[in-house]
Order: sequence, then structure tokens, then C-alpha cells
Amino acid sequence: MDDLHIIELYWQRDESAIKESRTKYGGYCRAIANNILHSAEDSEECVSDTWFRAWNTMPPEKPNRLAVFFGRITRNLAIDRYRRGRSQKYGGGQAALCLDELGECIGETVPIEDKLALRELVNGFLYTLPDKNRSIFLLRYWYMMPINEIAKRNNISQGAVKMILRRVREKLRAYLEKEGAGV
Repeated sequence: MDDLHIIELYWQRDESAIKESRTKYGGYCRAIANNILHSAEDSEECVSDTWFRAWNTMPPEKPNRLAVFFGRITRNLAIDRYRRGRSQKYGGGQAALCLDELGECIGETVPIEDKLALRELVNGFLYTLPDKNRSIFLLRYWYMMPINEIAKRNNISQGAVKMILRRVREKLRAYLEKEGAGV
């Protein structure tokens, strides 16, 4: 079923919208949640919560790209669950590593009024990157994919991935400083 039809089902308050969403985007959302949580049970709960959140959001929201809409909801729910369920004394996973790496560029505590501006700046920065670097950056910091999986996917070494990520983070830091939003 196409995205416009699924969105229309949500707007009509037809419960089959959830079934169609689960069929088309369930695996995609589970992969995002599992990259963050590393728990099938927690990931499945996040995905279920994604459909509930989408149900409560549409209407009034009408997303342009349903995959991005569901992915963003799942990612945010998984990060929230990760932060709630784990403290530093229990060690970290990919989410902790990714958030620490990005914290060097954008700061760890960004006031709520600055979050929208920061999001726009980061989006603008991403469009200045070559496709490969942008893809690697997004796989790491949006999908929170482990470095070894990014390396396999791009057919390059883990060291090359780390180097690309370090250079992109340095460029991001410089870009944000130039725009007046540096750490």
C-alpha cells in the first residue's frame, strides 16, 4: 500500500492504518530501535509505541515522507527508553558512544529554544558533505549503527569509517562555530 493511502487511513481513524504501517515499516523501525537498544523486547515495545504515537499525531500532522516520520518517532522513543533504562554504571552501547561523540560538536545540554535552530544548522551542514560522508554520518548518528557494520556496508575499513567520522565532526564543529552555535 502506498504512503498516501496509509496516511489517509490515519486521517479517517481507520485502525487498519496501524496494520499497514506495521507491514510496510515494521522491519525498518525495529532496525532503528535495535541499533539503539540491543534488545528485541525493548525494540518491539518501541515499535508498538511508534504506531500509537503516529495514531495520536495524525491528524493534525500530515507527514511528507512516512518512512522518515516513523523513523524519527522510533528513534526518539528508543533514545528515551535507553536513557531511562540505563545508567552509566551499567556501561554503554552504541547510543552512548554516538551521543558522546556528537556531544563534542553540539554540546550536551542545548536549551530547548536553540534546538530548532541547531537542527536547521546541522541539516544545512549535511547538504554540504559528499554523499558518501553524509551517508556514513547518518548511519552512525541517526541510525546509531556500529562502526563495523558501516564499514561492511560501505566496503571500507573500520579505520576509514572512524577517520571520516572524525573529520566530519571537526567540520561540523567549525561550521557551528562559524554560524555562532559552537560549543
